[in-house]
Amino acid sequence: MTTLASNSPPSGPDTDPARAASAYALVCALQRHMVDAMQRVALAAGHPTALVASEWLRDGGRHGGGVRWGTGDTAVFNRASVNVSQVHYADEPDKPLASATALSTIIHPANPHAPSVHMHISWTQLRGRGGYWRIMADLNPAIAASVDASSFEECLSHAAPTQYAYAAEQGARYFWIPALERHRGVAHFYLEGYDSGDFTEDATMARELGHSTIDTYAALVSTALSEHPEPSARDYEQQLAYHTAYLFQVLTLDRGTTSGLLIHDQNDLGILGSLPSHIDAQLLASWAVRAQPPQDELVRSLVSATAGGERCLIDDATKRALATTVRQFYRAHPEALAMQAAGDIIPPTVANHR
Repeated sequence: MTTLASNSPPSGPDTDPARAASAYALVCALQRHMVDAMQRVALAAGHPTALVASEWLRDGGRHGGGVRWGTGDTAVFNRASVNVSQVHYADEPDKPLASATALSTIIHPANPHAPSVHMHISWTQLRGRGGYWRIMADLNPAIAASVDASSFEECLSHAAPTQYAYAAEQGARYFWIPALERHRGVAHFYLEGYDSGDFTEDATMARELGHSTIDTYAALVSTALSEHPEPSARDYEQQLAYHTAYLFQVLTLDRGTTSGLLIHDQNDLGILGSLPSHIDAQLLASWAVRAQPPQDELVRSLVSATAGGERCLIDDATKRALATTVRQFYRAHPEALAMQAAGDIIPPTVANHR
């Protein structure tokens, strides 16, 4: 296995547009597979649900854009977002980035016993300097079931046997929440800046891991819906608390989310499609004292961007307010970026777009 040895982009052959096209075909196929799988889960549960497509454009389409399939507030899905994007700068040769192609998906089931999942697969093509993969998959239950974690870890290790041990260790570091002294989820896979030197081999691994993750996750959700058809009030309380922790991690620690918000403001709803439908804003506010300065200021500002209350709706207007809050905070406190989650490699994502 080969990863970047430092925080610098990898060296390699001149920019190859065929690789960006291949990566785009790969993530589009995985997007379709995830959408189909989730719709089959809902149909099997007796609640047919259609994920709906919405498009966003970068600079009016001049620099690409993407399509996000999503739904929420249904009998099966609290929130579901499956986004594919490709941003490119063919007309701006001074930018380090030639193109960035990504699938980012998050599913939050409505049933508290069905775990959430996050998966991200992206190819970054640098101008004249090769490229690298970012591959993530993590299982995030509100009510943990050890058998689910084992099944998910098994699917990851089977799809990427050479990379799994390192990726699991990196994921455990990345998804740790210091202020809450817990991980966001129970099983993690995270490769940053990955390039073995064989693009075809790496793409095959990414494809297999994506398919395995989707199929395993769909089976876990179907089982949970079958075995726990009538969650208790206490189950929903646990889910709300977990969803609050999920939002806390995404908006205070997740580098991918922060980078996306800092690069532009043209896809805030897509970038924050990872957020659940409701959180406990009072619980979130109580965690400000646990965060180190100046992140405590960010937490308080995030609370102010919501409507507050024990069951606070995270609707589109709130997402836009949260996105603005994050941008304003890091512009005022750029040093706080060093406090965000990281593995061995910190990618220069924002710098690549400038």
